[in-house]
Amino acid sequence: MKNKIAGKLWIVLVFAVFIGMALGSGSKDKDNGKKEIVDDAATEEADEEQVEEPEEPEESKEPETGMEEVTIEEQVLVEQDGVKITATGMTEDTIWGEGVMLLIENDTDKNVRVGCTALIVNNYMITDLFSTSVAAGKKVNEAMYFTSNQLEAAGITNVGQIEIYFSIYDADTFKKLFDPERVVIETSAFDHMDTEAEAGVTGKELYNQDGIRIVGQYVDENSIWGAAVLLYIENTSGKNVQIGCDNMSINGFMVSPMFASTVYDGKKSFDDITIFSSNLEENGIETVEDIELNFNIYEADSFKKLGESGTVNFSVN
Repeated sequence: MKNKIAGKLWIVLVFAVFIGMALGSGSKDKDNGKKEIVDDAATEEADEEQVEEPEEPEESKEPETGMEEVTIEEQVLVEQDGVKITATGMTEDTIWGEGVMLLIENDTDKNVRVGCTALIVNNYMITDLFSTSVAAGKKVNEAMYFTSNQLEAAGITNVGQIEIYFSIYDADTFKKLFDPERVVIETSAFDHMDTEAEAGVTGKELYNQDGIRIVGQYVDENSIWGAAVLLYIENTSGKNVQIGCDNMSINGFMVSPMFASTVYDGKKSFDDITIFSSNLEENGIETVEDIELNFNIYEADSFKKLGESGTVNFSVN
């Protein structure tokens, strides 16, 4: 039984890795199969009035500046029931991107597993792949990485604030032992951290009600899975929410999307609605033109339904 549970968790983690890779569609570059979500009426008007501006000569453009080296002070984040978690510094990996180094000490008589319920960077929800086990009486150094594509989508070049919601489990039974309170790390870039994404004000607003705002950015037809609709989400509802969608069709054909986005109160997120290539192929969809769907809003903890959008229609070009 233990092996079966562990196997299922490993599948979930591997799947999450590919989701993070798929969010490469979160890049602001709209080449390589990326098509903007548009308002048809606005597009027609723009086509009539659009005047092409000459591009700025390459030599006159300001050179891009590199990211500053961000540091943190060593600090104890969690010290509860024999488990101690200390943030020891920042780290960076060529594949996984930036992260924070954690020293985890297990002074209990149980093997424990430390996971992360939510990771928030500069007020943006970020996918994490953090999960590590520590044997009874042992300690481990482990990095918690921030999905680099999501940082890019949010326009984050300076990580200033890191919020972490840890979960502690019995590593053998997977029974939850406790959830520590939220911890906050302020980095050396806190005073000038990036908090506003330019992409958040572009695209088409698809939903805006009761403190939940959803903006369609664009469709990536070259997503790792098939196609992906990039959304920008803001939550000022006073509740942590989970957003899903159903009754989705592309070019008039029903498809089965993969989408569940958790956004805490007062936070923002970039997330993808994923449509598998097999779903597109079986319906003969070679290019995405029109999309129709419904959004459903739930309370994240209780899964109580808070609202729904009704039918939302939009086009891409």
